[in-house]
This record gives sequence, structure tokens and C-alpha cells, in this order.
Amino acid sequence: MAETLPAAQAQTPTLNPLRDFITGMSALLDQQPDEARILDEGGRLLARLVARDDWLPDAYAQPHPEFYQQMLLHCDSAERFSIVSFVWGPGQRTPIHDHTVWGLIGMLRGAEYAQAYAIGPDGVPRPEGAAVRIEPGHVEAVSPAVGDIHRVHNAFDDRVSISIHVYGANIGAVRRHVYPEAGGSKTFISGYSNSTLPNPWDRSRDPIAP
Repeated sequence: MAETLPAAQAQTPTLNPLRDFITGMSALLDQQPDEARILDEGGRLLARLVARDDWLPDAYAQPHPEFYQQMLLHCDSAERFSIVSFVWGPGQRTPIHDHTVWGLIGMLRGAEYAQAYAIGPDGVPRPEGAAVRIEPGHVEAVSPAVGDIHRVHNAFDDRVSISIHVYGANIGAVRRHVYPEAGGSKTFISGYSNSTLPNPWDRSRDPIAP
């Protein structure tokens, strides 16, 4: 008699790429590397993850009609890093903001623009250089050391875009800042848009050898 898999096990897509990224990032951070190495080697790990678009569950790819979604996919047990899917509805954008920790942004689906800002002596944020268009498979970095203030928006007015972000903390709990165009700053804590997490650890179809 053929075995019938429970619905949870019969689901697609596979979460193996996400699990591989988590284990790779954990192994990298176990070596206590400096930030430059994290951004370099972590960036290559993230590029491998976003090089394929067959692993993100639909529940973490759904837009909101008014607000971009920040969906937690994984948080390291020691809160050394977190992985988030940003789901951009058509034309949606962030305010000008910072992160206060290192971050990596990998484009999974669609495209987005990231515009860097610098804060002038008068406290007013001004664009710094041209906006960078991030296409699927591409990875960009942010941090207080390499540039930490930017505004991001969906490159499309007629479709959803999704990027995968990795941060050097539990980013939803980090006290950060937005920078109004008139000047000054306001503190915020972003939280997350979801209350459940994907489970890349169900290896019943891919068991660990005894």
C-alpha cells in the first residue's frame, strides 16, 4: 500500500535552500569574523539563495494593499542574525531610515531601487549618489561602516517585488531611526508583519543518516 504523505510534508516549494543558507550563515558567524568578511562571504551565501526563486512559501510572499510587508523567515537563537522577506506591493516604498547593524539585501523577484542618503549639518537628509536598481540575484550591503541610511522602493507600479534581507541582529526588535525630509529623526522599532515562521527543519523527506 502506497504511503500517503501528510499535507504539511506534501507542500512545495522545498525549503532546503533556506535551511542551507541558515546553516552556512551560522557557520560563518561561529568563526567570529569581522564585518567586512561577513558582508563578503555572507553576501555570496545570500546571492546563492536568491539565485533561485522556488523556495519562498506563498504565505511569506503576499503583499498588503497599503504597506510593504516585513516577514520574518528565521532568527538565530542567539539573535546574531535574522532573515526577512520584504514584500513590496506596486509602488510601495520605505521612509528614509537606518539599520544601526550590518545588513545584506538580495533581490528575489521583481526589482527595487535603493537611494542612499547623507544627513547634512542642518539635519536634513539629502540623496547621496544615484539610486541603485537591484535586480533578481543581485546583493547589496548596508551598515554604519559602509553606508546605513537609505530609502527603498518597488521599481514597478504594476507588480509585486520581493527581496530577502539578512541583518546582524533580530532586526524587528532593534531601535532604529527614520529621517523626515524636513530634517531631524524619529525612533522606531519595526516589528514583523507575520506571527508564524516557515519550518525548514522538517527533514522527514530528507532524513539525516543515522
